[in-house]
Amino acid sequence: MEEKRRRRRYTKAFKMEAVKLVKERDGRVTEVANNLGIHPVMLHRWIKEYSDDPEFAFPGLGKLKEPDEELRQLRKEVKDLREERDIFKKALSIFSKKGQ
Repeated sequence: MEEKRRRRRYTKAFKMEAVKLVKERDGRVTEVANNLGIHPVMLHRWIKEYSDDPEFAFPGLGKLKEPDEELRQLRKEVKDLREERDIFKKALSIFSKKGQ
């Protein structure tokens, strides 16, 4: 029976150090990747992610970047408030009809 390969996970610190090593070695991605035991394509992806947004690169397992997480929370709050408003509108119309 074939044994399943487990997906390896890397910490933010590891990824940051890998990107830093590439910058120090004048962009020798293949060399750095081989030394770290990772695939060069993965290292290229990390470099791109870091280049696109250095401040919020590599947020972690299943986490969103800080601005995206704030936006998600605000959208959820708006949705909840709209539901509450609709409930109050329905209640108001029901009670105003009873008073007539």
